[in-house]
Amino acid sequence: MDKKIQHILNQISTLEDDLRAELHQKETRLFYRVSGKRVEFDAAVRKLHQESKTSIGRWLLDSAPLNFVAAPFIYGLIIPLAFLDICLSVYQTICFPIYGMVKVRRADYIVMDRWQLRYLNVMERFHCAYCEYANGLIAYATEIAARTEQYWCPIKHAHKVLGTHARYQRFLLYGESEQYQARLKQFRDALRKQND
Repeated sequence: MDKKIQHILNQISTLEDDLRAELHQKETRLFYRVSGKRVEFDAAVRKLHQESKTSIGRWLLDSAPLNFVAAPFIYGLIIPLAFLDICLSVYQTICFPIYGMVKVRRADYIVMDRWQLRYLNVMERFHCAYCEYANGLIAYATEIAARTEQYWCPIKHAHKVLGTHARYQRFLLYGESEQYQARLKQFRDALRKQND
């Protein structure tokens, strides 16, 4: 990869990390403190949360009837999602040690903490738990697939691809055959050393 492009990518990664850290610091200063797995709010914020909570009755009355029609289709996905979760765990447990790759930590992607928000009623918490799990699982699957792709074929596509993973920008250009095997070894070695 061109040194200038590599330099720009490194700058982007650093800026993204800085932005995430700054946003998180600002959020925690304003609203909460994280203590282990527990999120703690100040008494005034807890009181405001309790006052903002919508009762189940009001929530049911305010919900659009079509939401109830769509619910079985949305929540029916829990079965394939859970199956995907199991398959990913089995795949990673068997294959990553064979490849010598660092495993993806599931807990870094599937974070279930919205249940601690007291301004959400039981149904809202249920919805949040589903979304936390589904989106976290997809991010977890994406990282496992990204590491697998980096191991086996770290090559960009000839066609524009939307929604690429973070590793994709560092892959070899389509058709860049010079020193492919040496570069492939470098990509694989990086997977063995990393500990994201």
